[in-house]
Order: sequence, then C-alpha cells, then structure tokens
Amino acid sequence: MPYRSDKSWICVEFPVMEYREAWDLQGSLVAARKERVLDRDLFLFTEHPPVFTLGSNGGLNNLTVPEGFLKKAGIPVIRVERGGDITFHGPGQLVVYPIIDLRAARLPVTHYVEKLEEVMIRTAGDWGVSAERNAANRGVWVGNNKLGSVGIAIRHGISFHGLAFNVNISLEPFSWMNPCGLKGVGITSMEQELSEKVSMSRVRGAMRGHIETVFGAKFVMTSLSGLRLPLAEARSV
Repeated sequence: MPYRSDKSWICVEFPVMEYREAWDLQGSLVAARKERVLDRDLFLFTEHPPVFTLGSNGGLNNLTVPEGFLKKAGIPVIRVERGGDITFHGPGQLVVYPIIDLRAARLPVTHYVEKLEEVMIRTAGDWGVSAERNAANRGVWVGNNKLGSVGIAIRHGISFHGLAFNVNISLEPFSWMNPCGLKGVGITSMEQELSEKVSMSRVRGAMRGHIETVFGAKFVMTSLSGLRLPLAEARSV
C-alpha cells in the first residue's frame, strides 16, 4: 500500500480482549506501520480482564498484597515496556492503544502525551466531572484521585500502549498496590464521581469524538479483518 500522509485514521473496537493478546497485536501493528503495510495510524479501543502490569519503572515492591494473593485470585502480573510503574486494568476501564507514527506526524512525545490527557479531560467533562493534569504526575486527576492514566512506549518512532480511563471499574484492586508507584494518592472512576454507572458505549463514542478534535483527524471504523493484513503479521510481534 502507498504511504498516506492525510489524517484519516483507523479505529478498531473490541469489547474485551486479554491483555497479552492486545500486547501482541500492538507489536504486530507497530511492525506493519513501520513497513508501511499499514498505511495510516490506528487506534484500538478495548477493555481487559483483571490484570496488573509493570512498566519500565515498575517493581513488585509497589504491590501491597502478596503475589500469592493475586495468584489465588487468578490475576496475572505482566511486565511490559511502557513507561510508568504499576497499574491495574479490569472490566469497566476503557483502554485505548494508539499506533501512531510520531515522526511522520511531527508530534513531539510531550505534546502527544498532553493530547492524550486532554482527550480524557474533555471526556470526563461531558459528564460534568472536572478532571485536570498534575504537573508532577502524568494522567488526569480529580483532586488527589487519579481518574485516567497514560503510559506509552515508542519503537521505530511509532507509539504504542496508551491511556486507561476509569469508567465503572472496581476500585478495590487499586488498594492492593501503590498506584503508579505513588503513596498517599487515591483512584477514582466516573461511577465513583457521579454515584451511578455510566454507559461505556457512550464514553467510547465521546472519546472517539474528542480524539478526532484534539488530534485533528477523522476516524474510519473497521474490524481487524478489515485491515487486510496477513494473519501472521497481524498476530505476531
């Protein structure tokens, strides 16, 4: 395929996807983007079954429960190459993985991270939740409570991993760690702030719209099979 320089981006929606499967898929898409087999940038939207992940700065020392406790609960702990420390993913948390050629987009990493934060701030604002940045810690916050996280990795100038936005996720597992390696901070969700569940489909739609506005792009919705990538390339790193 010829390389496209326009800002028509691909969006692929998944209901729930195992973390390792999503991680492998991102690696495949980064490789495809590098080789221009994938001719434009792409966003994956999904949720994960319960899982703890450790970023490049992460350590098990920030778990506040024994590893055996998590094993008994059937919750894996996976080390990945994104920035940041330890975090939790689970149902009710919207996870977005942008696969963006930052070099082609001429988008500095700091500006890119700020745009991801801005998307979450605007999404929260649609429900009247006032979230903001914290100069000392990336992500978006409601007071001293973290509502959304950003953790990215870059390979060949192409970004992957991304953001995690707490919608209706259970907050209990966050008490089993020092979130993002920080002590004395809390975690919140849209449900917690509003005292009622929030439609995940509406949040997905709102976030898609804000991504288009903040990044100045237009989404083309498709499926994984619609990308027409070779099976081996779409599933292996």
